[in-house]
Amino acid sequence: MSINKNDKVRVRRAPEAARDNILNAAEKLLVEQGPLALKLAEVASAAGVANASVLHHFGGVDALHAALMDRMVQQLVADVLALADQAGDRDVKQDAVVQALFDVFETRGAARLAAWLELTGEWRRMTHVREAVREVVLRRAAFGDVTPQQAEDLVLVSVTLAMGAGLFGGSLAELIGRAPGRTREVAADVLRAYVGAQRA
Repeated sequence: MSINKNDKVRVRRAPEAARDNILNAAEKLLVEQGPLALKLAEVASAAGVANASVLHHFGGVDALHAALMDRMVQQLVADVLALADQAGDRDVKQDAVVQALFDVFETRGAARLAAWLELTGEWRRMTHVREAVREVVLRRAAFGDVTPQQAEDLVLVSVTLAMGAGLFGGSLAELIGRAPGRTREVAADVLRAYVGAQRA
């Protein structure tokens, strides 16, 4: 039996490793080409698996989109909690958290995927977001300078600003002749002011 050099060699993976491989491929497509590239055949090809493998692990492309968003949120929460646990000045940690949030929505494509999920009504599939937000709220409120309700409001404002900056901030800045990163800078300043007002 001969193997054509152009044929891809399929690799057998454990179920969790197979899911991670598919999600890694989907995230790479998302960042490079946007959510429209997250089609079943494209994701399967990028992951080096058969279409049936994607269906087996996710049940459909909509569930894959939601799983990718859930994973991005879980990673963001892990990063935020790790930053919160670091020693040092509270304001420095707060700025690091803000930058991590904006990075996920701007450079990793989360804003475009979240918008796609919202527009298609698939946002309801993101079942882990509630628990993730609760974990961040509890940790933020534990600092003692805001109440849990204020911490929830802070999450709402933070994500909304990061989503807007990541989705359209660069384009809008360019349209009015400003530097692409200006929207993110202004949004971060607004967020700092909001945090300061909550502490007052």
